[in-house]
Amino acid sequence: MDGRATPEHVIVVGGGISGLAAAHRLAEAGVRVTLLEASARLGGKLLAGEIAGVPVDLGAEALFALRPEAVELARAVGLGECLEPAVTTSANVWSRGALHSMPRGHIMGVPGEPAALAGLISPEGIARVEQDRTLPRTAVDDDVAIGAYVAERYGREVVDRLLEPLLDGVYAGDAYQISMRATVPALFEAARSHASLLDAVASLRRASSEGAPAGPVFMSIRGGIGRLPGAVADAVRARGGRILLDSPALSLDRADGAWRIRTADRSLTADRVVIAAPARSAAGLLAAEVPAAAAELARVEYASPALVTLAFRRADLPVLPGGSGFLVPPVDGRTIKAATLLTHKWRWLRESVPQLFVLRASIGRYGDEQALHLDDADLVEAARRDLGAALGLTAAPVAAKVSRWQDGLPQYVVGHTARVARMRDAVAKLPGIRLCGAAYDGVGIANCVASGQRAADETMATAA
Repeated sequence: MDGRATPEHVIVVGGGISGLAAAHRLAEAGVRVTLLEASARLGGKLLAGEIAGVPVDLGAEALFALRPEAVELARAVGLGECLEPAVTTSANVWSRGALHSMPRGHIMGVPGEPAALAGLISPEGIARVEQDRTLPRTAVDDDVAIGAYVAERYGREVVDRLLEPLLDGVYAGDAYQISMRATVPALFEAARSHASLLDAVASLRRASSEGAPAGPVFMSIRGGIGRLPGAVADAVRARGGRILLDSPALSLDRADGAWRIRTADRSLTADRVVIAAPARSAAGLLAAEVPAAAAELARVEYASPALVTLAFRRADLPVLPGGSGFLVPPVDGRTIKAATLLTHKWRWLRESVPQLFVLRASIGRYGDEQALHLDDADLVEAARRDLGAALGLTAAPVAAKVSRWQDGLPQYVVGHTARVARMRDAVAKLPGIRLCGAAYDGVGIANCVASGQRAADETMATAA
């Protein structure tokens, strides 16, 4: 111990919401902090924009409010009065050419009530689900692909028509490769203690209903959650923190008892470092000092989705279904994987320009990114064709905007939790290095904020 309550200087590498949350936590604790962001802007996949004069999120558009970290951060940086719950959280599944209400009683797309699947799942598929209680136990061991496990218990139709489109909307991944332990840990643990998956889901739903917190599930910020990064950055600067844009960290090494990071135009030293960069960038930084962790990070795969945001005159639209939007099963071979009726979902958006209606379509899954090679105009047309088939929407939009997210979503494949533990164990052997971000503990904004705050807290703890 050197008598200091906090390190003299911490460098945070990466200016997405994880890195910003870490920098904010450090600055609030009185730590001198410098944040390095490789690009010309902060926020990562949080991006505020506009379409037809309407403010809109061109990246992530909702805060999961049942986890408190992101909402609390917004309040801490002065956006509390701008927080607004979703008007609706109901959704549909566009399957076999028809819209079906999302079945009740599911846990992340894993159903617990066979009867609730009527319409979306065939009678034969429902009968297959009901066989679950008569089947022998399915081993899950240390981890299992959630799609493979659910298919063995319920049959493939439930995976193809419900589980995969829901997981696809979150991870843009393949349900037959996605880790159940990493993505739905409560279900993983329940599956280990119940022979029947129906019973496992029922136990989770009972526990959820008994301990369910009051309040909205999803929240936004008036003007878009893309406002959050700027507000966090302002709070960091107000505490004396330094934020450097266009400053990719090129190397990391230990010299004279301190960490040295080089950018294109400077060399910085720090007592501690928080690496909030994407996995591959983090791997490059750690290659010399922690090759074992770097090798694990380099193997993290990413999906690269795109968003097509469209603004229409309300007068040109047919009657649209209620709810926040719909999911699309990959098995149906459509271009889009989901659509969000943003004007239905967010009151602030509806009120900002009442004569317009804004919606967006998501395109691109891991291993199926052919459509993303289209240019923007063709991608818009492909989205419009699917939206027309689903919603009867034939009008031309008054404006369209395409947002492409290269390497936007890390893939949590089987064994992800153990890999993350190995990475962190290897890095923890170094003095004062911590990892955070979407590649580790969850891709949602609240998960990323929590990851950044945890890294900051551990950094300060190691300095005590």
